[in-house]
Amino acid sequence: MLKALFADSSPDGAHQGWPRVPVDADVWRAIGEALREGKLDLLGLWGDLGAVQCVLYEPATRQIASASLDARSGKVPSLAPFHAPASRLERAASDLFGLEFTGLPDRRPWLDHGRWPVQHPLAESSRPGAILPPYQFLQAEGPSLHQIPVGPVHAGIIEPGHFRFTASGETVVRLEERLGYTHKGIERLLCGKSIDAAARLAARVSGDSTVAYSLVFARAVEAALGSRPPPRALWLRAVMAELERIANHLGDVGAICNDAAFSMMHAECGILREQTLRACASAFGHRLMMDLIVPGGVAADLEPAGVAAILALTEGLRGQFPELVELYENTASLQDRTVGTGIVSGALAAQFAAPGVVGRASGRAFDARLSVPYAPYDAAPLQLAARSEGDVDARVWVRIQEIQHSIGWLERALASLPDGPVREIVRAVPTSSVEGAALVEGFRGDVLGYVRLGVGRRIERCHLRDPSWLLWPLLEAAIEGNIVADFPLCNKSFNCSYSGHDL
Repeated sequence: MLKALFADSSPDGAHQGWPRVPVDADVWRAIGEALREGKLDLLGLWGDLGAVQCVLYEPATRQIASASLDARSGKVPSLAPFHAPASRLERAASDLFGLEFTGLPDRRPWLDHGRWPVQHPLAESSRPGAILPPYQFLQAEGPSLHQIPVGPVHAGIIEPGHFRFTASGETVVRLEERLGYTHKGIERLLCGKSIDAAARLAARVSGDSTVAYSLVFARAVEAALGSRPPPRALWLRAVMAELERIANHLGDVGAICNDAAFSMMHAECGILREQTLRACASAFGHRLMMDLIVPGGVAADLEPAGVAAILALTEGLRGQFPELVELYENTASLQDRTVGTGIVSGALAAQFAAPGVVGRASGRAFDARLSVPYAPYDAAPLQLAARSEGDVDARVWVRIQEIQHSIGWLERALASLPDGPVREIVRAVPTSSVEGAALVEGFRGDVLGYVRLGVGRRIERCHLRDPSWLLWPLLEAAIEGNIVADFPLCNKSFNCSYSGHDL
């Protein structure tokens, strides 16, 4: 399908990582038709100065390509009438660049809450900010319906997001989300930055995924400049990524059980997560391993004491984690709350190209480490963790399996780490704009990165797409038909990022 769509166009030679093909409006609409028919998956869509880009994945061939459409007129055809997952992405691009997506069914602002000092902050010419009319939530009609507004301010330290429930008694008829409260202007801040300064910003898009974001940014920059890190650096990056995955999955399993009023699992998983973070600090000098993956390699080597700390962790997890798994599996009160709750159908997971745990728990067998493998996973693949039930329980089990797989992978990797340097200084200086793109698997799902570098190696444009963009809409579908009290369970089993989504 990708080959047929782009048969009459030539890839842009300045773009590396996968081909980017300039297309016209007719091909753009044909992309929409292919998305509607399920022949392609939409991995990302964003605006640029005078253009709009999308990234497409073809499941049949496991190929990725980008398409770019000229938008200098300020208008482009919307993909949303063909493919609903494009809607929020296009609404965000409209807010940031002032693009008009003709045919877009939902024209409400998405990121812009009417509190920015300027409108369309990434456009060539922006206007002073304006107070927007109140956000109009979708209506639901029927006997005995009532609405429950929740947020944006929540209890505890959770980030802000508004959830508007429409319920009949205790049964949720509709959930609608309102996000954008943690918009920080990351894409604007990245413009004009040096590679090193931009790498620090990328690492802070969503703190729980700092390794994944650092990795995707580094790989995109390396693709643009034609650089390849030393082999040891590639393996150390993956070691960090698997440690980040284990720590976050442990936290999620415990938190899901806590939302089902089983606090003991929460406490025990919290202990194991803390042990994981301490091992990260011993091995790499930082609990979250922030700023350690950089373009050209990694900023710190792994010494023998660090290897010993990680192996001590995996040995401890092998002894303690199975007991918690057995406890989860044999606790009837937990099973009663998680089994059959918050189901995401396989068809919906496929339509939204559901990333990570959510997709794999609903039968979508996609993991960037395996489906579009990158070093070192191309040489040392992991086993895919997948289920088909699509409920909270399935999402717990996928996390359990991924923790187990990551433990085994770490032990094998540390036994055969290549020797050598851990960083190659990227010295290439482009004489014209160059672009790179990459996709990596974070604990939440695939993270997409696009970077355009100008003369002097300054960032001209950088777009980082969190998996939460494709997951938040599915949470709305998962809670329908469930009781209001099950929303915390469904929400935590997704564990979407507010910060990563809102940028």
